[in-house]
Amino acid sequence: MKFSNEGARIKYALGINETQAEARKKISHLAIGAHQDDIEIMALHGIVECMGAEKKHFAGMTCTAGGGSSRSGYYQNFTDAQIENIRIREQERAAEIGGYKLIAQLVHKSSAVKEGDSDFINDLTLAIKELSPDVVYTHNLADKHDTHVAVSIAVIKAIRSLDKSMRPSKIYGSEVWRGLDWMQPEDKVCLDISGEEGFAHSLISVFDSQIGGGKRYDLATLGRMRANSTYADSHSTDVATHLWYAMDLTPLIEDDHLDIGSYVKNIQMNFVNDVENRISRFL
Repeated sequence: MKFSNEGARIKYALGINETQAEARKKISHLAIGAHQDDIEIMALHGIVECMGAEKKHFAGMTCTAGGGSSRSGYYQNFTDAQIENIRIREQERAAEIGGYKLIAQLVHKSSAVKEGDSDFINDLTLAIKELSPDVVYTHNLADKHDTHVAVSIAVIKAIRSLDKSMRPSKIYGSEVWRGLDWMQPEDKVCLDISGEEGFAHSLISVFDSQIGGGKRYDLATLGRMRANSTYADSHSTDVATHLWYAMDLTPLIEDDHLDIGSYVKNIQMNFVNDVENRISRFL
């Protein structure tokens, strides 16, 4: 795969006698995140599902260089270029621990991603076409980070540009910069990652430039996993110990005429109606 940016990187985890082309053909799950460490937060379910599986293999893709992140402490005086280099290497280390078949880093500027740059969308289209995953994880459309939402929309556009026979069967928009516990049970996808808290911590802890730089994503992610499980149902004991929520974006790649904004608004209105109906019962 040849991406548009000269600095784009692809790192393969090759088996014995396995070519890069063969590695790409075996991808079943692909996560496309805006920044380094997004994949490990939003797609742990896919990483775990592929670990040690014979016919399932995970690949990750980060879209931006990541130099604009907040920083303090040891990293407070690092330049954007230095932070970019560290985050790229951290992402490759996480891929090794997670057993990814490959990790691709497109190093686009966040501004280009948010503008829907054609080179960026072409890169996504190339990767999805080449890897031909069955399942795609990306950001949810109610995320409060502009770059995250821009990536999600770009992924949908890229998939829609492919023939339907070449599209994944599922696409999930996962939690990162906004939880999805507010979604109605029939609207949200519950991704069970029970028993994987140690593995999750080992993956996210790789990103010291973020954690040591003032953002405790390791503790926050594990806390959300546990909270999602405990608060999933008020009238039953916990079945799963750790859950991650996702928005099912599959209808948006099955019907190219389905409006993205309207699709999300319907989900939001289901929540609004539930709140209003519950209040009205006690007035």
